[in-house]
Amino acid sequence: METKLRARVAVAGAGAIGSAAALTLARAGIDVTLFDPNPLGANASGVAAGMLAPVAEAVFDPVSTPHLALLRRARDRWPAFAEGLDLEITRDGLRVEGETAWLDGVAARFEALEAPFERLDGALVDAEDWRIEARPALAAMRAAFEALGGRFASRAFVADDTAAFSAVVLATGAGDAGGLAPELAALSPIKGQILRADRGPASGPVIRGEGVYVCPGERPAIGATMELGRDDLTVDPSATQALRAAAVRLRPELAQAVLTTEVGVRAATPDGLPLVGWSATPGVILAVGARRNGWLLAPLVADLVAAYLKGDNPGPDAASLDARRFSRT
Repeated sequence: METKLRARVAVAGAGAIGSAAALTLARAGIDVTLFDPNPLGANASGVAAGMLAPVAEAVFDPVSTPHLALLRRARDRWPAFAEGLDLEITRDGLRVEGETAWLDGVAARFEALEAPFERLDGALVDAEDWRIEARPALAAMRAAFEALGGRFASRAFVADDTAAFSAVVLATGAGDAGGLAPELAALSPIKGQILRADRGPASGPVIRGEGVYVCPGERPAIGATMELGRDDLTVDPSATQALRAAAVRLRPELAQAVLTTEVGVRAATPDGLPLVGWSATPGVILAVGARRNGWLLAPLVADLVAAYLKGDNPGPDAASLDARRFSRT
């Protein structure tokens, strides 16, 4: 491709990964246009609770369990990535509450992963996990990107646009990428519903119980469903009743809360890690399929994308995220 100062790169998709990639490339002096037809935050990244939580993911999500070391490396890129942004990283950790037998099972998972925790006031406490506020983070990345001369196009990227660019980065999540990359056939949609409450814990650690988490904030997030194979954005109260009941068991004041449901659709690969790297389609780089870890993985994926575009060594995580690992015969 052209040298980085002459390169014109399109990034399709302005979720966490697309926004992080666009900003990272702009910081590297690359001429970038970011495409997305939706308003800021009107995507799965905007709906998300914004957790940068490698330990919680590995403990509570069996698909993520084998990837704890990689997820930790991804989290550790956040401070450098966030430098200079109007973006706060909250480092209040995780608190796990529940019945004794269930907590003992969770403690055994921590121990199997050799993840440090302590027992405190009848709960399990982990200090490793962080979080950000999702929509403000998207806004901060957009502002920094545009301040560096990046351009935003409020429409979808289409195949006819490719001729105007040296390369295109597909960060469309579960969205339609116009058939630009055959590797996308490996992705499956996952619908997620999350509740936002008008009251509840405003600060402190993320609280996890059996089948639910409560993420503190101005509008605490209660989540989340994982509805495999579904790609609709329909609010389905029957799917969130269990979340509400479990949240009330954790924090009884939520029984009086007014709850609003938000819906997002993510894309996932068979192994739970995203596809990152060159497609078989010339000039196309993939940055899709992060499942429930788009925010956590965003700076790592963005750095890989930049390395591929500049011809640099992408580093030790490139093989695990190889964009063509499910399509090679």
